[in-house]
Amino acid sequence: MCTFSCSFYVCCVYSDFSLKVLCALAKFPFSLFLLTDDDVPADMVAEESGPGAQNSPYQLRRKTLLPKRTACPTKSSMEGASTSATENFGHRAKRARVSGKSQDLSAAPAEQYLQEKLPDEVVLKIFSYLLEQDLCRAACVCKRFSELANDPILWKRLYMEVFEYTRPMMHPEPGKFYQINPEEYEHPNPWKESFQQLYKGAHVKPGFAEHFYSNPARYKGRENMLYYDTIEDALGGVQEAHFDGLIFVHSGIYTDEWIYIESPITMIGAAPGKVADKVIIENTRDSTFVFMEGSEDAYVGYMTIRFNPDDKSAQHHNAHHCLEITVNCSPIIDHCIIRSTCTVGSAVCVSGQGACPTIKHCNISDCENVGLYITDHAQGIYEDNEISNNALAGIWVKNHGNPIIRRNHIHHGRDVGVFTFDHGMVMYMFSFEERNIDVGNPRYQYSCNIHRNRIAGFEVKAYANPTVVRCEIHHGQTGGIYVHEKGRGQFIENKIYANNFAGIQIRTNSCPIVRHNKIHDGQHGGIYVHEKGQGVIEENEVYSNTLAGVWVTTGSTPVLRRNRIHSGKQVGVYFYDNGHGVLEDNDIYNHMYSGVQIRTGSNPKIRRNKIWGGQNGGILVYNSGRLVSQVYLELFMFCNIISSRLLSFLILIFSTLPSILGLGFIEDNEIFDNAMAGVWIKTDSNPTLRRNKIHDGRDGGICIFNGGRGSFFPYWHILNILDKSLISD
Repeated sequence: MCTFSCSFYVCCVYSDFSLKVLCALAKFPFSLFLLTDDDVPADMVAEESGPGAQNSPYQLRRKTLLPKRTACPTKSSMEGASTSATENFGHRAKRARVSGKSQDLSAAPAEQYLQEKLPDEVVLKIFSYLLEQDLCRAACVCKRFSELANDPILWKRLYMEVFEYTRPMMHPEPGKFYQINPEEYEHPNPWKESFQQLYKGAHVKPGFAEHFYSNPARYKGRENMLYYDTIEDALGGVQEAHFDGLIFVHSGIYTDEWIYIESPITMIGAAPGKVADKVIIENTRDSTFVFMEGSEDAYVGYMTIRFNPDDKSAQHHNAHHCLEITVNCSPIIDHCIIRSTCTVGSAVCVSGQGACPTIKHCNISDCENVGLYITDHAQGIYEDNEISNNALAGIWVKNHGNPIIRRNHIHHGRDVGVFTFDHGMVMYMFSFEERNIDVGNPRYQYSCNIHRNRIAGFEVKAYANPTVVRCEIHHGQTGGIYVHEKGRGQFIENKIYANNFAGIQIRTNSCPIVRHNKIHDGQHGGIYVHEKGQGVIEENEVYSNTLAGVWVTTGSTPVLRRNRIHSGKQVGVYFYDNGHGVLEDNDIYNHMYSGVQIRTGSNPKIRRNKIWGGQNGGILVYNSGRLVSQVYLELFMFCNIISSRLLSFLILIFSTLPSILGLGFIEDNEIFDNAMAGVWIKTDSNPTLRRNKIHDGRDGGICIFNGGRGSFFPYWHILNILDKSLISD
């Protein structure tokens, strides 16, 4: 009989012998001595020690074999065996160990065979019939068994039998789960490590509980595992048994279970492949999950949560949700897919004082109402979520809700991306470590990516006061940021671009702070302030917009300070229809039209700006545009002067209406290198010009015509190409 046949014979035919092997491996090493010579098949012993052993075709991997020992070995037989072993394997035979005053007895052949001569493949095959506790005991027998008993293939089989995961699910600390790729993990056997972390838990596996409890011998050693058919039973059983609270919900669809969580349980999906797709929990009558007071450390992860009412209208049911998080609880919701077809309630509702969940790595999409609703002083951390294609706002914050939202992808909404109103407060920001990242670093990442929503990416209304930091807001079908009806907020270091309307729109007595943003490539203007809009807009870069970089109109009074407004396809800053405010210390250059235009009753204060390089004019004032008394123009363009490389000029064209004649003050300016007149006074306008330097123009220095007048004070220097002023009727 060949060696392979003999080994297979041992494992499969000699059932009594196999049983003794398994029993021995499940106990301490001393139990191996229970095996006697009679337990080892005689033909196997003869063949292994016979003259043909060294030429056997059976060459499985195994450790160096010791010489064959018999009950009463002779000197010649021992020498022969030693020589044979040395020739075959190139190693010296082990010497017998000496303990105390006497030498140990020779090991029994059964022990020798199991520990040293039985091929690895056969040992692994035997080990594959052991459960996890017996496998750990077998690892205590000897070094060889320890190595074989920790084989990742053995533990992967056991692991998938219990948990179903095709990748190890690591659980290093409470409230933290993540899957890994085994080949990329630093631990040599991640399957075993994960098994140890998840070992004590309850399992919801419909139909398996009866089989498990009716076969106690088959599953001996798994007393720490509980099995249930429903989630409700598992919740009750875990709480009654004072269990650790770890519940695994296995593959399947669980419908209309009443899941009210009021203890710090941990519930996680368990399935092969993409776990959340295989574990589906839905309700058709009530909120699918309700977290109540007492669930402050609860965890729900890796599953699909749906609310799918039979009647989706608002006529037959109240507002229900996939997830409802109430007062004084702070659960963790992780790696879940959340869907609601209800037209009344949001997919996720967080409400009440002390409601402070952590919702991360979730997909909240395709809902028929609001995706995430935060209200009534609720807080929480919402990060790394995918929020898209919801019928109303992706995120809705109101009534003093104050969440922290970061690194979310909010896109393709059928309404606004984020809507905050009624004193709602939102903080879009990095963690402490992330806030210290160098903005110039190419690895710098924006906090949230908000794009391609049907209305604005971000809407602020009715005293809402969000803080939006380092977000990317782009390709909005209406606009980027929309602040109206006394909305406030701080918008800092955001990247706002390629929106169909204004990048930022401020109106109806709203007063936000807009600082350090990049606003560019809009299909309309960069910033649009109208209908008595206000705000502080400073140190932004506004460029390459289709219309004006900044529009100010209809009674609005913003403060624009220290901005770089450049490379626009029309006007840099445009005041019209009674647009007012302050424009100071800005750098305005390289526009297709004038750097600044003022018209139709507008009356801004313009100070200390650099306005240069425009392809048309520097400042154009016309159609009742005014610079009224006590308003000083302290315009310092390139090198603290007003200039233009191509066609820079200063024209004042005031209306013919006597009640609003152009008067104004033009003081302390240096006006030079203009293609046309440095100052253009027209149509009964009568400005006052003081202490200006007008020189090196390629046309007239001052052009007065059509009834224009003016008061000219001393210390003028008019050195133009035509070297004169043009005065005509």
